[in-house]
Amino acid sequence: MASLTRVEAEARSALIDVTAYDVSLNLDAGEKTFGSTSTVRFTSREPGASTFIDVKAVEVHSITFNGREIDPSAVRDQRVVLEDLKAENEVTVVATMAYSKDGQGLHRAVDSADGRHYVYGHLFLDAAPRVFACFDQPDLKAPYDVRVQAPSDWLVVGNGAATQTSEGQWTLATTPPLATYFVTVCAGPYVSVKAEHDGIPLGIHARASLREALERDAEQMMTVTKQSLDYYHSLFGIRYPFGEYHQVFVPEFNAGAMENPGCVTLRDPYLFRDGATHEEVLTRTNTIAHECAHMWFGDLVTMKWWDDLWLNESFAEYMAHRTTFEGCGFDDAWIDSSVARKAWGYAAERMPSTHPVAGSPAPDGDTALQNFDGISYAKGAATLRQLIAYIGDEAFLAGVRDHLTTHSYGNADLADFLGAMERASGKDLGAWADAWLRTAQLDTIELDLETGDGVIAGASLRRTRPKDHPADRPHSLDVAGWSGGEEVFRVEAVLDRDDMTLPDLVGAPAARVVVPNAADLTWATVILDPATVEALPTELAQIPDGQARAVVWTALVDGVCLGTVDPRQMLRVFEGAWALETHESILSRMAIQMVGRIIPQFLPAAEQEAATQVVARAAATLLERAEPGSTTALLAARYLARTTDDVELLRRWAAGEGVPEGLAGDNDLRWLVLRNLAGRGAIGEAEIDAALERDNTMQGGLQALYAKAARPTAEAKAWAWEQITGDHDRSNYEMVWLAQGFWQAGQLDLVRPYAERYFTDVPAMAGRVGEDALNNVAKPAFPSVVVEPATLELLEQTLAGGTLTPAVHRAMVDTGSQLREAVTSRATWGA
Repeated sequence: MASLTRVEAEARSALIDVTAYDVSLNLDAGEKTFGSTSTVRFTSREPGASTFIDVKAVEVHSITFNGREIDPSAVRDQRVVLEDLKAENEVTVVATMAYSKDGQGLHRAVDSADGRHYVYGHLFLDAAPRVFACFDQPDLKAPYDVRVQAPSDWLVVGNGAATQTSEGQWTLATTPPLATYFVTVCAGPYVSVKAEHDGIPLGIHARASLREALERDAEQMMTVTKQSLDYYHSLFGIRYPFGEYHQVFVPEFNAGAMENPGCVTLRDPYLFRDGATHEEVLTRTNTIAHECAHMWFGDLVTMKWWDDLWLNESFAEYMAHRTTFEGCGFDDAWIDSSVARKAWGYAAERMPSTHPVAGSPAPDGDTALQNFDGISYAKGAATLRQLIAYIGDEAFLAGVRDHLTTHSYGNADLADFLGAMERASGKDLGAWADAWLRTAQLDTIELDLETGDGVIAGASLRRTRPKDHPADRPHSLDVAGWSGGEEVFRVEAVLDRDDMTLPDLVGAPAARVVVPNAADLTWATVILDPATVEALPTELAQIPDGQARAVVWTALVDGVCLGTVDPRQMLRVFEGAWALETHESILSRMAIQMVGRIIPQFLPAAEQEAATQVVARAAATLLERAEPGSTTALLAARYLARTTDDVELLRRWAAGEGVPEGLAGDNDLRWLVLRNLAGRGAIGEAEIDAALERDNTMQGGLQALYAKAARPTAEAKAWAWEQITGDHDRSNYEMVWLAQGFWQAGQLDLVRPYAERYFTDVPAMAGRVGEDALNNVAKPAFPSVVVEPATLELLEQTLAGGTLTPAVHRAMVDTGSQLREAVTSRATWGA
């Protein structure tokens, strides 16, 4: 079944308006399927015309349209044609639907800790017809009345306030107009923490086995939620519009979270069962603020079609960092943005799949889903910061209030948003939007300095536009320099041409480290000069400006990927500066880069283990330096456990002996130890099973799958690959964790034969695994550690075949692009 096309959606919305949904779900009908009855009322502008309604059912029992019966066999390609429309129409579809295990539609999971079942709805992007018959497109919004029958011990939460009317029977309050993809029902033996703030009832919910973690973290999460609501009320001048505000931590969730109005769903690993680093709490806080922002941008005002999805996500991304920084007291929020979110977006810009922030072709839903990436999020947010620099924050906020007020409970597009900004600022934004929003890729920025006698004799800031997608982007930014930890100069500039002199720098002291875009105000690839790169092992940690350090670290990663920085120099910088870093976001993200990508892809196999031990020694140094029991000590211990080759230390930690202070009994730390031991062949299946028996939870089960897949034997690899790609009814999370454990860099001879199999076995999973979930699996399952031209040849042959689904195609293009970067770097630097 092909996804809905834009042409079809435009024709349908030009013909009909949906006025109401009435949905009844029976979740007490077994573990595989549920009952769904939906009645949809809608008007037609052309009586006598025809349209269609979407339904993706196991079995359709009856269809009643305007009082007459339609044979259920009339369902074709998951659509029912409705002929001879009246001015006012009503259609009722009674069906049996299937629960999913791929995180789409109505997902049902079993908690291995206690055997209890949990259900949640994730209807993005086109999964609503898997739950109820509907007109599934974002611009046909309507109010919803929902009733749910559930087992008697289950709690039900949804978009409208839920009331239990009798045993197992729940009625949800009528909602304001919602797009179909925002509708959700969460049901199961969830435990809850409730509060009220400014007249808004609040609830946070999680699996019963996570009660301790929920109750421990609830105060912090409630505080952040209240702060976010207050901040948005003050900025937007519109109160939260959806009644109660619930946040449900759900199992096996594909995304980080989903902004369902009144009932946000979040991945439940955000509830930290053991210790959590400051960076992890910041990430969760940012996610809470992000989803709360969506209540206005995305939910109250929804895009007309998926090509404006960026407007929802860019706005929420920007507002989340702003709110976390200004409203929630995290003074390192923008630093986290630099090393986590912007680094993600820069990587997306380097790929062949790069696209403009706005206006990317989205002829159908499946195509639109592939642009749901770091460009729509991080680049879009950076673009909004440039818009604010261009028109001023006061005009920006006035434009936002205008936009939200004008289109409340309706839909809008890019032209509507720009119109509001132009009215507020008095500026024509056509050329600005063409450059920043409608043109793909990014500029590079570098500084050319002439020095003599220890001072700067001349300075020129250069902007290089991408050849394939040139645009005249003005950049508001700064340039700063440091020597021995002392800031020796900083100047601000608006770079609105390809070359411009910086006379304010003439006569300033020369600096050992020079950083363009030091405050990270713009979106561009920063090119560090060779002298700066050479000085970083000793100079970087001395720079007191955490934001500038984040820019430098990100520029180094970009340089390695672009082939302009030797990965061995990146390793030297890590060895000299990482253990002295004070910001946990930088510590965490740069360790992830080194262990997850730089070492296994950019360094040759013969150097990888020695490089890994550089990371291990740095982690040991950081652990020794950190305050015992601190979150920094936890982070250091995790990376030491993940990387060290000291098998005896690992065995002691696995047995709970000599574990750093405050980390005794930390299950996730123990699993990192066991995964390392398994990957080195120091433990086998029996030890992994014994550990799983001690930690028989959903998270423990995933960790055990990773450890089993990591074992360095042909039998273990054959088993793991078959579990990933075979028809085993594995959940989306199980397949991802197996794939992550499978490709171990030090096991090249064992895994190389599976590089060829990837290009046949993974595409064959389409159809039985949803597109969203399959994209998540196809990326970690890619043979990224087989950094050889032969792998690229297999990739090109497969892409040329033209038979891939959009999700698999995008996953292969993106991961293949990263592999190509590594192959090119090795050729350039003799690695």
